[in-house]
Amino acid sequence: MIDLVNEIKKVNHSQEKRNNFTSLLVEHPDLLPELISICAQVDKEISCRASWGLEFLCRHDIKTILPHLDAIIAILPVVYQHPAVRPMAKICEYLIFSYYKTRSSTTRKQLHQIHREKITEACFDWLISDQKVATKAYAMTSLYQLGTEFTWIHPELKIILEKDYPKNSAAYKARARMILKKLAH
Repeated sequence: MIDLVNEIKKVNHSQEKRNNFTSLLVEHPDLLPELISICAQVDKEISCRASWGLEFLCRHDIKTILPHLDAIIAILPVVYQHPAVRPMAKICEYLIFSYYKTRSSTTRKQLHQIHREKITEACFDWLISDQKVATKAYAMTSLYQLGTEFTWIHPELKIILEKDYPKNSAAYKARARMILKKLAH
């Protein structure tokens, strides 16, 4: 029996630890519901490490989380600790890229419209709230792609980026410029 909590506590940003945790999840996909449940414990510090682990898995193979989309997407509006929000935003970006850019047939079958709408809501919330730059950058990128389907998103995204541009960091401005340039075409 694998003690998932103990394994999560070992996770950090070193390549070795990320690879070890990802390998564990690939070998034991039955651990995913428990991992997602720990991610959902948003008031506990371990949820942050669990979210990192879920992000690492998604980077390796996004398809592994597709059967669990309802549970993952339910976490998005309640996650609030910065170290957990960033990986959740990155997971959304992975899903959106898989759906819109690589057009994965598996993702396109399982990432339903209601999921995409909830990701849209979360991304707008992250973009307009007090979040770190990485979270906002992932949200911008996801919203740009979502706006290729939902036409109301691009005008709203443009308004927010233009309004917030002057008061943000160089990293924010760099991503915002890239997105605004795409929106101009």
